[in-house]
Amino acid sequence: MKPDILEIKRLRKYFFRKRRIARLSFRSKITVIRALSECSFKVRKGETFCVVGESGSGKTTLARTIAHLYEPTSGAIILNGEPVSHLEGETLKSYRRKVQMVFQDPSAALNPRQTIAQSIALPLRVHCRLSGHERKQRVRELVGLVQLPVEYMQRYPHALSGGQKQRVGIARALAPEPELLLLDEPTSALDVSVQAKMLELLSDLQDRLGLTYLLITHNLSIVRNLADHIAVMYLGRIVEHGPAEGIFKNPLHPYTRALLSAIPVITEAERQHIPEEITLDGEIPSPTDVQKNCGFVTRCQDRLPACRANAPPELTEARSEHWVGCYHHGSAEGVVV
Repeated sequence: MKPDILEIKRLRKYFFRKRRIARLSFRSKITVIRALSECSFKVRKGETFCVVGESGSGKTTLARTIAHLYEPTSGAIILNGEPVSHLEGETLKSYRRKVQMVFQDPSAALNPRQTIAQSIALPLRVHCRLSGHERKQRVRELVGLVQLPVEYMQRYPHALSGGQKQRVGIARALAPEPELLLLDEPTSALDVSVQAKMLELLSDLQDRLGLTYLLITHNLSIVRNLADHIAVMYLGRIVEHGPAEGIFKNPLHPYTRALLSAIPVITEAERQHIPEEITLDGEIPSPTDVQKNCGFVTRCQDRLPACRANAPPELTEARSEHWVGCYHHGSAEGVVV
């Protein structure tokens, strides 16, 4: 069994927004947006851990909090056995060398006034003690690693396609030789034909460099091809996580079943591998509301009286390494990983 590289324990991230009570009033009220609540999971070295869920479920906030672009409100982030929840100065700089992020929108992630070579060289100047010649040589290697022509080094982002820009983003993230790569919807802004090539590149890089991926996506077709482990998020909470094969073959949480039933299929053979189509009705609770019961209770077709009466269920191990937060599979006193 591979060792754990990342462990998340009861991670919370709240945003506080001040707004006026009335238009002409000087009085204000602070609204709390609970973007992440009690998230717990582990990521093993060399694997692809996928986080899936609807838009607004907290996936990007989770990745940005792990990357320390957001300061966690509470909970623990543990990298290679060392707590790294609250960092600053040189320790934060060291952490960011080990944990790099590839952003969803490649156009917004690149400085339009810098050449491709300058963008890729930036983390080398920050994290690596290299001479100008060594830095230029490393940039050249990285450009080749992501399968871009060397002559692209002196071009500006506007001269590249969306797929080429994302390759530059990946090269920049790989520059300081990270141990963990956070991929936030890396293919969502790309054409379908380009997506397949991008996924092939990511798979090849993982094999060659021994990388660990934490992949954020809502595309379950991508997850099915890449994931070793899957976590399903709903309203800021992880409601189920486990091995990819177990999640696809036998999903336990009703929300997971609804997500899988929405995967587009072409042949009847594919249809046999997903649950019957489930249509979710009801309103999604607001992230500003305190969750006094299961957040999925307003849309769940399998709800029990306990779902409304009790606090959100804890994750319980229903099968080996397969955890679920649902009153159909445990109690409110379930064990959190």
